[in-house]
Amino acid sequence: MAPLDSPSLYARIKTLLLGGAKNPFDQQIFHNLSLIAFFAWVGLGADGLSSSCYGPEEAFKALTWTSPTGEVLHFPYLGIFVALAAAATVLIISASYSQIIEEFPTGGGGYLVASKLLSPNLGMVSGCALLMDYVLTITISISSGADYTFSFLGPEWADYRIYFAVAALVVLTLLNLRGVKESVGPLVPIFLLFVATYSVIIVTTLITKLTTLPHVIAETTADVQEASSAVGVFGMVIIMLRAFSMGAGTFTGIEAVSNGMPILREPRVATGKRTMRYMAASLSIAVVGLMLAYLLYEVQPEEGKTLNAVLVDRFTETWPPLWATLFVLATLASSTALLFVAAQAGFLGGPRVLVNMALDRWFPHKFATFSDRLVTKNGVLMMAGAALLAMLLTDGSVELLVVLYSINVFITFTLSQAGMVKHWWIERAAGRDWRKGLAINGVGLVVCAFILVMVTVVKFGEGAWATLLVTGGLVVVVSLIRRHYLHTRTLLRRLDGLVRAAEMEPVRDLPPEELDPQAKTGVLLVNGFNGLGLHTLLNVLRLFPGVFKNFVFVQVGVLDAGNFKGVEEVGNLEGYIKEEVAKYNTFVRKQGFHGESYTRVGTDVVDEIANLAPEILEKYPNAVFFGGQLVFGKETIFHRWLHNYTVFALQRRFYSQGIPVVILPIRV
Repeated sequence: MAPLDSPSLYARIKTLLLGGAKNPFDQQIFHNLSLIAFFAWVGLGADGLSSSCYGPEEAFKALTWTSPTGEVLHFPYLGIFVALAAAATVLIISASYSQIIEEFPTGGGGYLVASKLLSPNLGMVSGCALLMDYVLTITISISSGADYTFSFLGPEWADYRIYFAVAALVVLTLLNLRGVKESVGPLVPIFLLFVATYSVIIVTTLITKLTTLPHVIAETTADVQEASSAVGVFGMVIIMLRAFSMGAGTFTGIEAVSNGMPILREPRVATGKRTMRYMAASLSIAVVGLMLAYLLYEVQPEEGKTLNAVLVDRFTETWPPLWATLFVLATLASSTALLFVAAQAGFLGGPRVLVNMALDRWFPHKFATFSDRLVTKNGVLMMAGAALLAMLLTDGSVELLVVLYSINVFITFTLSQAGMVKHWWIERAAGRDWRKGLAINGVGLVVCAFILVMVTVVKFGEGAWATLLVTGGLVVVVSLIRRHYLHTRTLLRRLDGLVRAAEMEPVRDLPPEELDPQAKTGVLLVNGFNGLGLHTLLNVLRLFPGVFKNFVFVQVGVLDAGNFKGVEEVGNLEGYIKEEVAKYNTFVRKQGFHGESYTRVGTDVVDEIANLAPEILEKYPNAVFFGGQLVFGKETIFHRWLHNYTVFALQRRFYSQGIPVVILPIRV
C-alpha cells in the first residue's frame, strides 16, 4: 500500500536542489561517501592552502611601525623571518597532529582529544573554540574570495561585493546539504588550476629573479638594522610577532584533517597522514614562496586589489596583453574558487564537532541526526547561519576578520597537545615506546601555547576581545544545556522502577486468545524498552480499561552520526531495536493481550512511521496511535528547542488523514 500522502511541493523542490534520499543499507554507500587523500586535501587541507590568499598579505602589511611623530615606517624584508617562522610552525603542528591521527583513527579533533585525555569540561572549551574558528573559516574564506573576484572587476563594482559573498555562502550551503563528495568534486578542477597558476608564479619568480637574491639578503640586513635602531630589538620582535599573528590563520586547516577522519577512505590512518603531508608541504611552500615574490617584485598594496592580484599584474606586465589577461583571470578565479573550497573545512569540520558535542549532550541531539541525504543538515545550517551573521556584522572585511581569526584554533591546538603529552606520559608507565611521541607533542605544546599567548596579547586591543567574549558566551550556553540534560536524566530515573517491575512480572498461565484484527488496537510509539514507554502503556491501560485487545509497538531506529559507521552497524541497530520492542510484546502478552511490533531504520522518525501506518491500518483498521511526551513544570522555548517533539509533528501529519493520535503527557 502506498504512503499516506504524495510528496509535497516542498519535498519536490528539496529533491530537485539537494537530490534524492540515499540508502543506508547500500553496501557501497560508505565507500561512495568517503574521500581519498587527494579529495581530502581539496576538501579539508585546502583551508590552510587557501590562507596563502590573505595570510601572507596581512602579515606583509603588518610589518610597520608608527613613530610618536606620526611617521609610518615599513620593514617589508622582515617578512622573510615571519614566513620562515610560519613554515616551521606548520611543519611542527602537522607532525603533532599526525600523532593524534594515529591514536584517534576514528576522528581525533580537538574536542575528542581534550575530552578523553584531559577532562570533559576542557574538551567542551576546545569544542566551542573550534566551532567559532570554523565559522570564521567560512566567513573569511568567502569574503576573501569576493575580494579576489572584485580585484579583477575593478573598484566601481565594490558596492556589490557583499551581495556576491552572501550568494556564494548560499550556494555552498546547498552543495553541502547535498553531501560531502558532491560539495568537493565540482571544485577539484579549479583547485588544480590554483595550484598550477601559483606554482608557475613562485617557481618562475625564483628562477628568473635568482640573481637578485643577494639584493634581498642585503635589504633584509638593512631592515633589521633600521628596525632595531628605530624601535630597539624588543620592538622589532614585537613587529614581527604582530605580523606573524596577522598571518596565523595559515595554520587553521591542520585541525580539519584529524577532525574529518570519519569521512576519509580506508585505511583511514594512512589516508589522513598522507593528506596531512600534502597540506603541510603545499602550505609551507606557498607561504615562503609568496613572501619572497612580494619582495622580489617589490609589490605594494593598491586600493581595491589584493596583494596577490598586484603580484600577478607585476608578474605578467611584460606578457602579450591577451595572455596576460587570461593568466590574471585564471589566477584570480582559481583563488576565489580555492577560498570557497576552504570554506568547506568549516562546513565539513564544524558539523562534525557539533555531532560529537551533541552525542555528549552539550548540544541538542538534533545536531547529530542525518537528513535523507545522510548529511548532518542541522549542523550545516547552523554553521551557515553563524557565518552569514559574522559576514554581515563585519561587512565581509578580511582585515577585520583576520583580527578575530586564529585565537580559537590555538586554544584547541594547545589543549590537544596538552592531552597528547599527558597520554604519552601515561603510556610511559605501560611500557610503550613513548619518547618519540612525547617529544613531538611536547614541542607542539610549547609552540602552540606560546603562539596562543602571543596572538591573544597582540590582537586583544584590536578586536580579539570580541572573539573571546563570543566563545566565552558559547561556553556558558552549552554548559547550561548539558546541565539541563543531566537534570532531566536524573528526573527520568524515577521511571526506571517500571522497567524492573515489568521484567520481574511473572508469566501468567492464561489461555491464548484468538487474534481479532477488528478489535480496538492501541499503536504505541516507543523508543526502547524504558520507563517512558512503559509509563505511556500503563496510562493507556488505566485511562481506557477493557477497551483495547491488541497492542502494536512501533520503534524507529534513527540513523545519526554516532551509529552510522558502516552497513554492519546499521544492521546491529536494526537488531537492537527489534530486541527492545519485543520486550513490550512479552509484557502485554503476560497481561492477556495480543502484542505485535513493527520496526524501521531511517533518518526521519515521522516519515518512517507515516510509511508504516498504511501497513498497520490495513491489518488493524480500528487502531488508535498513542505517543508519550515529556512535560516540564515551567516549559519555555529553551525546553522546546532541547527536546524531541516528534509526536506533535506526527499528529499534524496524520490529522488530514483522519487517523486518531492521542498524546499522553509524562510529567517530570
